Amino acid sequence: MVEELIGAVVAAGTGGLVYLASAARVVKQYERGVVFRLGRLQGQVRRPGFNLIVPAVDRMRKVNMQIVTMPVPAQEGITRDNVTVRVDAVVYFKVVDPAAAVVNVEDYRFAVSQMAQTSLRSIIGKSELDDLLSNREKLNQGLELMIDSPAVEWGVTIDRVEIKDVSLPDTMKRSMARQAEADRERRARLINADAEYQASKKLAQAAHQMADTPSALQLRLLQTVMAVAAEKNSTLVLPIPVELLRFLERGHLEEGRQAPAPAERPVDTTERPVDTTEQAMDELRHAVEQ
Repeated sequence: MVEELIGAVVAAGTGGLVYLASAARVVKQYERGVVFRLGRLQGQVRRPGFNLIVPAVDRMRKVNMQIVTMPVPAQEGITRDNVTVRVDAVVYFKVVDPAAAVVNVEDYRFAVSQMAQTSLRSIIGKSELDDLLSNREKLNQGLELMIDSPAVEWGVTIDRVEIKDVSLPDTMKRSMARQAEADRERRARLINADAEYQASKKLAQAAHQMADTPSALQLRLLQTVMAVAAEKNSTLVLPIPVELLRFLERGHLEEGRQAPAPAERPVDTTERPVDTTEQAMDELRHAVEQ
């Protein structure tokens, strides 16, 4: 009798342990447990920790509550300005309602992936190439709204969407490179033209200033000659202005008037008259050598 009682206790204990082992469920910190009893959803979502269910009656499905990083495959489309591009993106989302994520949609990951691809194609068709290249922040926000609207019913919220890369055909890349080069050349020509305009204004002001004082032009000429002759590695051909010759001739005549008249001497009809131009050249050569 005692042996039978002991055997019954052992059997009951073994059955209890088996029942406890089959009924015990451990839910991790980043998970939530959704329990179905005979196919019907239980209202309370199981929290992290040790949980018990009814074996063979209850069925628990664990849902990950972490943020999921899902790459969106590259989608090829035609922009609004008729340019063929390939755009890929990445979606960050997480489950906020575990029961809705399990009941309302068969596979919420696959559903989010397909919705992201469809929305990306729609964004490509509605945007221009310049927007895809330079205004990505606005496109990211629009893409996030398009994906998040149906995802709310699935118990999923979209954290953020980012367009990673925009691939262009080689012909379009070459065309854009030529366009950028032409634009840079245009800016360079405008800058050079503006510099020439400013320089011409300064030169005009200098010309008016030198017109008031002709000697300034001669001094500027001599300064230029000194600057060029300082190198001593080239032959310098210096044009003599007529005004300088006239200035030297006028100075020579004034000296002749101030000098005392020489004693009269018989005039030699065979002597050639003195060329004032040659004398002026000699004096100028002497002044330059000094």
